[in-house]
Amino acid sequence: MNWRFWKGRGEPMPSPDHPDWERALFNRMAAEYVADQRTRRRWSFLFKFLVLLYLFGLLIAANTRNLTEMMSTSEGHAALIEVKGVIGPASEASADRVITALRAAFEADHVKGIILRINSPGGSPVQAGYINDEIRRLKAKYKKDKNKEMPVYAVAVDLCASGGYYIAVGADAIYVDKASLVGSIGVRIDSFGFQEAMDEWGIERRLLTAGSNKGILDPFSPLQESQRAFVQSVLEKLHGQFIAEVKKGRGDKLKGGDELFSGLFWSGQEAVELGLADGLGSSSSVAREVIGTEKIVEYTQKRDLLESLAKRFGASLGLGILESLSLSSGLGLPR
Repeated sequence: MNWRFWKGRGEPMPSPDHPDWERALFNRMAAEYVADQRTRRRWSFLFKFLVLLYLFGLLIAANTRNLTEMMSTSEGHAALIEVKGVIGPASEASADRVITALRAAFEADHVKGIILRINSPGGSPVQAGYINDEIRRLKAKYKKDKNKEMPVYAVAVDLCASGGYYIAVGADAIYVDKASLVGSIGVRIDSFGFQEAMDEWGIERRLLTAGSNKGILDPFSPLQESQRAFVQSVLEKLHGQFIAEVKKGRGDKLKGGDELFSGLFWSGQEAVELGLADGLGSSSSVAREVIGTEKIVEYTQKRDLLESLAKRFGASLGLGILESLSLSSGLGLPR
C-alpha cells in the first residue's frame, strides 16, 4: 500500500500506440518506486525517532525522579538508601550504587541522619568492604568539615546476613525486626565435583594448564589435599578480616562467644540479645524516634532503563569463580 498524502502531476503518458510508450511506462514505474521508497524511509525514520525520544524520556524521568525530590526538600529529613539483594559489582546493591547514594546524602542539605535499609543475604566481600570503608570515611570527613556528626543507622528487613551484616557494622547502630534473620558471619566458596561420575561414564577430562595449580577448583578434576588446604587458608584470612570489622563496629556490645562468628544466624530478637543489633525498629520508626523527623527521602541509586533492559535480556556475563567466593549466607530472599 502506498501511504502518500499527495501525489504531484507528472508529464502525461503518451498513448499506447506511441513508439515511446513502453519507455515512458518504465520511467513512470521507476519514478513511482523511488518516490515510494523515499516515503517509507521518512516514515521509518520518524517512527524510530519517536521511539528513541520516548525511551530517552523514560530514562530521564527514571534518573531525575529522586534527584528532583531531593532538590525540592527544604526541610529536615532522613536519607534512605536501599541495600537490596545480592551484593555484587553488577547488582542493584553494588558498591558503586550504594556509595554514590551515600555521598549524595552526606553532601545534601537538611539531612538529619542516614538510614541504610538492608535486605540482603550477602555477596561479594570486596563490594561489602568498599561500602563499609566508605561509611567510615564519609563520617570522618563530615565531622572534620562540619564539626558535627552525621548519624548512619542500619535497618534490617528480612535478611541482614553475611555481606549485608558486614555493611551494617559500619553504621552507628543496627535496628532489626524481631523476625529478621541476622548474622551468618563467615565466608564460603562454592564448587562441585564430578570426578566419580566422569569415571563411571568413561569420560576423560583434558585440562591443560601452565602452572601446577592453575586448574584449582576445576569441578571435573580431583581436588588435591594441598589445594584444599590452600583454599581453606584463604577463607580463614577473609573470615578473620570479617570478624575484625564486626568487633570494630560492635565493640563491647557483643555478648556472645565464638559462636557469633561460626556462620550461624539468629532472629532479630536474638540478635539484639547477643549484641549483634541495638534494638527493634523499622526505617520509619528510626527516622521518627531516633533521627527525629517524619520525613524520609529516598537517595537510592536506581538501575537506569538501559541497564534494566540489558539485565532483562541477559546481557550480563557470569563472573565464574569470583562470584562463587562470597560473604554469602546461603539464605534466599523471600519472594
